[in-house]
Amino acid sequence: MATQPRATTAPAKCDTCESEGTADKRVQQPHKKALINRLRRIEGQVGGVLNMVEQDRYCVDILMQISAVKSALDGVATEILSTHANGCVRKAVQEDGGEEAIAELLRVVRKMIR
Repeated sequence: MATQPRATTAPAKCDTCESEGTADKRVQQPHKKALINRLRRIEGQVGGVLNMVEQDRYCVDILMQISAVKSALDGVATEILSTHANGCVRKAVQEDGGEEAIAELLRVVRKMIR
């Protein structure tokens, strides 16, 4: 799978952080189309794994494909995490010290590394 070229300019950040209470936060992703394309590719990979299981393919081959899917999802998660840190969290820190946003970010990172 080809990786997305990295811009040499400032890191991506969300364009708009809107929150109407904690249950309905919304963010416009700066590279939404690229993220959607990557997720659709991952969706196809998962379908491929399903086909491999249905076709009784060799266990190691299936496991390698599962590993590739996990890696691709980690890449998407890292991109979104970076956008969040450079946008929403940075904005919160500048506006009010960002203690709540930093605590939320750390909770997410802890869950991601499990």
